[in-house]
Amino acid sequence: MRSIETGLASWYGHPYHGRAAANGEIYDMEKLTAAHRTLPFGTMVRVTNLSNGKTVDVRIIDRGPFVADRIIDLSHAAAEAIEMIGPGVAQVRVDILSLQAITPAENWYAVQAGAFQEKDRAVRLRSSMERDHGTARLVQRKGYPTLWRVLVGKERTEDAANALAEQIRREVGTGFVVRLDEPGASPVAGSPSSGSQQ
Repeated sequence: MRSIETGLASWYGHPYHGRAAANGEIYDMEKLTAAHRTLPFGTMVRVTNLSNGKTVDVRIIDRGPFVADRIIDLSHAAAEAIEMIGPGVAQVRVDILSLQAITPAENWYAVQAGAFQEKDRAVRLRSSMERDHGTARLVQRKGYPTLWRVLVGKERTEDAANALAEQIRREVGTGFVVRLDEPGASPVAGSPSSGSQQ
């Protein structure tokens, strides 16, 4: 078992329950699953609530959380198992139990530079990021409200993406690394994706 990170976990349920997760399966908030920004789909992790020592094993099926200070988004059932429903967030440690293998062709990362409910604001940021960094695209998160995410770059390694994220944070104040699950997709404004986190 390999510890990968410590930070804040959150959880999500409605209105995403019954909708497609980013890996294409239907999200059931009463199953032990989670969203992570960079781990491959199918990876199994153990999440430990550091305030009470309770643990839960979850499978990564979705992308998120799309909030800079959080590291994992748990299903309702998983959050309940480690007693974090009431507080809503908890300080946790994430340990890898089994890492889903991916091919080098699937191993790409980008930086989320912003997320907006207003598409025109996202389009403006995408345009400036594309001008400054060469590649930027919009990814629509379905749900209510719809959220337009601005993803910048296409990096082969997480380290390279982290370096880009540091540069983008200096420019716009926010930026965190996400895995590109469809690396071959054209970086055209408005291309949809089925991510579902906050």
